[in-house]
Amino acid sequence: MRRVCVFTGSRADYGPLLAVLRALDAEPSIDLSVLASGGHLLESQGLTVREVEADGFRVAERVEMVLASDTPSAVAKSFGLGVVGYADALDRIAPDVLVVLGDRYETLAVAVTAALRLLPIAHIGGGELSYGSTDDSVRHAITKLAHLHFTSNEEFRQRVIQMGEDPSRVFATGAPGLDTIRAMSFVGRDELSAELGIELRDPILAVTYHPATADPDRSLAGVKGLVAALGQLDAGSVVFSGTNVDQNGAATFEPIRRFVASNPDRSVAVSSLGARRYLSLVNLSAVVVGNSSSGLAEVPALQTPTVNIGSRQDGRPRAASVIDCGEAAAEISAAIEHAMSPEHIALTATATSPFGDGHAAERIVGVVRSVELAYLGRKSFHPVEAALAVRRVK
Repeated sequence: MRRVCVFTGSRADYGPLLAVLRALDAEPSIDLSVLASGGHLLESQGLTVREVEADGFRVAERVEMVLASDTPSAVAKSFGLGVVGYADALDRIAPDVLVVLGDRYETLAVAVTAALRLLPIAHIGGGELSYGSTDDSVRHAITKLAHLHFTSNEEFRQRVIQMGEDPSRVFATGAPGLDTIRAMSFVGRDELSAELGIELRDPILAVTYHPATADPDRSLAGVKGLVAALGQLDAGSVVFSGTNVDQNGAATFEPIRRFVASNPDRSVAVSSLGARRYLSLVNLSAVVVGNSSSGLAEVPALQTPTVNIGSRQDGRPRAASVIDCGEAAAEISAAIEHAMSPEHIALTATATSPFGDGHAAERIVGVVRSVELAYLGRKSFHPVEAALAVRRVK
């Protein structure tokens, strides 16, 4: 049996990982374990480790590492606590391969720990860009630590190769979050209304706004503009999902908290919706608003319009259904109005996600199951001739 450990640090990576976890769990030759950490273990984030267990996965280890503060120093200290805890957890699990997804600091911490113990790392989601977030550099750092790479499309695969990774270890599989959509049994409006404790009236807006950690001033301006724009809507329901455990997360969420307190009959904030409720909400919504990567990856696959605010997702490809806007209330209001126009609704109905076809998990598991572990043991830099040519010209 090949022992595979999947790391998940929050709802941000668990939803996209769900299809991979199910495929690994169904593979007879793989002994799957889960290492849960970060926001999964926080009451303020919904204690979402319970969702992992409710989905039937064995959480072999839990590592608490998030400090109460969300200052840059506190995040750095949380990173250090994570490394200490992950070292002990990986000693006890003793996996053959560690699977990680994405670009958060908790994921970088476990990747550093695995690299120091010569544990092969399979990284999902490399090669992407998000200039408005410090996650951008974190993602590339994980790529350089990882031994196997599963990218969302060919463009991202080429970018990982340009970083000097061995092309034979880089696979354009698609983003596994789209697999979850393909297999999803959605919650209906009445059931979702009952679970959220609010009557969902049209038009429904699903809102997720995270701190743009590389652009904090514009990030705060964006959430203020967002709630001001939402306050101008005369009807409908607004459902907020909580912010990530990031720098300035509390300050970012405060205007949202005040909006919900002032509009309890038409708005609600939920720390974590979970994959099924979130995707069901998106499926019912007139538009998804905010700055989450899901608005660019998964939402277009459900043919729901996206209004993407500010700089957090700069660098990522867009489907035709995505409307970008600035942080001012007037810009956000105009973007929401355009998103719900007949012309844009018709355009959205033809949109496809640039992040894959919904069959990523089977491709990822096929490689993880069959790759020779000895082959992964040593990494070497693979220069790309085109990149070298650019350097020579300069």
